[in-house]
Amino acid sequence: MRRSVLHPSTPPDIGKQNQRERIIDAMIESCAEKTYAATTITDIVAGARISRTTFYKQFDDKRACFDAAVAHCIELLGQAAGSAHTPEDPPSDAVRKGAAAVLAAMAARPGLAQLLASDAIAVDPRAIKRYRAATIPALEALWAGRDPVAEPHLDPHLAFGQVQVLILSQIALGRPESLPELLPEIVYLAVGPWGGHDEAMKQARLARAEAPNGRMER
Repeated sequence: MRRSVLHPSTPPDIGKQNQRERIIDAMIESCAEKTYAATTITDIVAGARISRTTFYKQFDDKRACFDAAVAHCIELLGQAAGSAHTPEDPPSDAVRKGAAAVLAAMAARPGLAQLLASDAIAVDPRAIKRYRAATIPALEALWAGRDPVAEPHLDPHLAFGQVQVLILSQIALGRPESLPELLPEIVYLAVGPWGGHDEAMKQARLARAEAPNGRMER
């Protein structure tokens, strides 16, 4: 289709979209630096390079902006995980590759991990349920239609909680760049509920070979 006035190449509301994205990005970065509680509207508008009037055209208040940032972070990490593997990958390989991509994304942008693993829980514990609701079904779908590999070794909700604790511990220590080192443990926890212990261990060993300074002794 030829570009014309009737078929513009740029969405007509691109300016508003960019403003909203900048505001959300500013919220994420401010949370990483100061935590949500210490973040002010002034911090957000300064980081987004907008006016307060523009902020309030997009969001009713700081909390509404935070909720949008949580949803945005969940979406970004889901996209990172989904694009890291192909439909031809066996489920356990797909989990390992997806986990590596998520940890790399968090290490590259600590605000994602800070917001989801710490601030979201402090502000509204239901936020972690939204993250869990986006993550566990996606993992289950990888095994859908396939013969079970083994008897489930872990409860997926318990495994998700353990993963959260591991990530939060690194954030609390101020070491977000070290998150990829957790890949073996996180792969074990993510594969175990559906693949069983043996497959989880196999994938954890592969992850240890791929992760920088990867740890996994079981």
